[in-house]
Amino acid sequence: MLKMNVMLVDDEVGFLDAMQRRLSKRGIDVVTASGGQEALDLLEESGTRVEVIVLDVKMPGIDGLETLRRIKQSHPVKEVIMLTGHGTVDSAIEGMKLGAFDYLIKPCDVDVLILKIKAAKQIVDDKMMRIAEARAAEINLRMGG
Repeated sequence: MLKMNVMLVDDEVGFLDAMQRRLSKRGIDVVTASGGQEALDLLEESGTRVEVIVLDVKMPGIDGLETLRRIKQSHPVKEVIMLTGHGTVDSAIEGMKLGAFDYLIKPCDVDVLILKIKAAKQIVDDKMMRIAEARAAEINLRMGG
């Protein structure tokens, strides 16, 4: 089983609690945030631990699309899955343009969400592998190798 560190971001506390329980039961480490600013602050604190962010589109304060934009600026390797109860095609397209990995409409099936999280985690792992290989090649080059 792949070790996965996920952040759930949603202003609906009941949804956060229920999803955290359901994902944790399946062995996924979950951190929660009840808004965009809290999510950004937590990412700065726990930086590398969280690999995949499941982010609600419609939230008060910093909405999901702006939060996604800021995550991709500061943490380009992390993958974001957008969630919304307001399944507008426009926000889906905008989220994908901003670099979202995928988009699901609430309420979503937890098994479908887990499949999306696993696929996003694989992308993160692949990016990290390529970065490590590039760094190793650069070091090798500098050492005359």
